[in-house]
Amino acid sequence: MIFTGIGREIVLQLAKCGALVVAIGRTQSQLQTLKQENPLIETICVDLSDWNATNLALTKIGPIDLLVNNAGLGWLKPITEITEEDVDNVLAINTKALINVTRIVVKDLLARKAPGSIVNLSSQASLAGLLHHTVYCASKGAVDAFTRAAALELGPHNIRVNCVNPTVIMTDMGRLGWSDPKVAQPMLQKIPLRRFGEVRDVVDVVLFLLSDKATMITGTCLPIDGGFVAC
Repeated sequence: MIFTGIGREIVLQLAKCGALVVAIGRTQSQLQTLKQENPLIETICVDLSDWNATNLALTKIGPIDLLVNNAGLGWLKPITEITEEDVDNVLAINTKALINVTRIVVKDLLARKAPGSIVNLSSQASLAGLLHHTVYCASKGAVDAFTRAAALELGPHNIRVNCVNPTVIMTDMGRLGWSDPKVAQPMLQKIPLRRFGEVRDVVDVVLFLLSDKATMITGTCLPIDGGFVAC
């Protein structure tokens, strides 16, 4: 997870619900701040783009029954300006790391013959083309496809796999990037509810999908987009 905005709030809300939470990220200062806010949260600092380091770090922790894959990055660039490094960096976090973490957790669930629930953070960018988001769209499209295939494979073991696909969410970064009406209005006009999402809009759905209230839901890519993809 990345512990600003959505990821941070998911961790805090899961802890409030009584879950024993292990927060994983690559920025030690953010993890320390999180643990200061709730000392019961365990933290692990690791670069999720490093396959072997992630494997080593996650095998040191206890049984995991619920997983949220929230880590992600991306930027806006025209196709003609994309570099190999851009592609490698985005896919390493948004797609490859998600697959690796899921693989590690699922191996433990299967070994214990335990049920589980996994929620992947995707994006409306996987469901609709967004200008100058080509690499990001591709990485999140892979997340959706992986979610469906994993749900099919793991369903017989009572392991559910879903993802959520948010629109623009008003994190601190979201407010910074979309505070200019000239930038925001064209996007808002494509959202029937005429507003951007708040962090709670995503967190509440993630907690629902993790919970026993969603035991018949798997393989779903759920837009949290105010109707954007319905248009």
